[in-house]
Amino acid sequence: MDATLSFSALVALILVAVIFDILNGVHDAANSIATVVSTRVLRPQYAVAWAAFFNFIAFLFFGLHVAQTVGTGIVAAEVVDAAVIFGALMGAICWNLITWWLGIPSSSSHALIGGLAGAAVTKAGLGSIVWSGLGITAAAIVFSPLLGFVLALVLVLAVSWAFVRTSPAAVDTTFRSLQFISASLYSLGHGGNDAQKTMGIIAVLLYSQGLLGPEFYIPFWVVLTCQAAMALGTLVGGWRIVRTMGSRITRLHPVQGFCAEAGGAMTLFLATYFGVPVSTTHTITGAIVGVGAARKTAAVRWNVASDVVLAWIVTLPAAALFGAAFYEAYKLVH
Repeated sequence: MDATLSFSALVALILVAVIFDILNGVHDAANSIATVVSTRVLRPQYAVAWAAFFNFIAFLFFGLHVAQTVGTGIVAAEVVDAAVIFGALMGAICWNLITWWLGIPSSSSHALIGGLAGAAVTKAGLGSIVWSGLGITAAAIVFSPLLGFVLALVLVLAVSWAFVRTSPAAVDTTFRSLQFISASLYSLGHGGNDAQKTMGIIAVLLYSQGLLGPEFYIPFWVVLTCQAAMALGTLVGGWRIVRTMGSRITRLHPVQGFCAEAGGAMTLFLATYFGVPVSTTHTITGAIVGVGAARKTAAVRWNVASDVVLAWIVTLPAAALFGAAFYEAYKLVH
């Protein structure tokens, strides 16, 4: 327990967490808007504003199960101190900046979890890890894109059957309107799952300082701050990654954009309900590949998809190494 942290140092760490949340929104804006932009349903500037609004109001619809998981279900709460939080945040920020610069849609969520685990293990060894929580999170790396893939694929097949006698022009018009709904739902799921990870980090920092009392909980001001930071980041947007997600993996039409967003949203809603911190990046990528594969396997640029999958595999250990390095750097100067 780090009981000697000054007020200014505490505020500085919370600001670092908020910066991470903003960068998370920037990095993951593509998850919310890539399909709706690539199908030309919304112009980019309107799409980011639309997504940012639904990112912000997500706390009205979801419990805080994911925040609880990140706060106490990845590493033991008693191990967490200022150095561990600093290592976790800086490790995730560095990995996010590297992958953003390279245009790789890696997971901000798993970068944060990797950074947290790396810093905690550096401090207290492998015994600091809550293996059940980390195991579920690691399993979600596989299952969230797989579920997104299956749901999007099934939706494409169902829609194709339901509209088999409808003209292509009428289908296009219908799903241009429906994409407003599916994009809203996906942005809602994005804000509901992703912003909660930073809530958990800030809350466990406050808990480590004895500012929450004997019971761990998420203060309401933390909820509002994190939702606003996520929305601000989405408003700024991440255009390098939009191109990868929206056009390089497969070409999308409004009906496919709707199915990808709806399948991804259902996956995120389920994960958030059960408190599993999944990657919105993984989820929408799986869904986009699903709608591409529904046409034909050749419609998916598998070399691009395989690069994305490689980034998923590397993210946890890479962010853990960065987290460990920043933990040591923090200890050197304190």
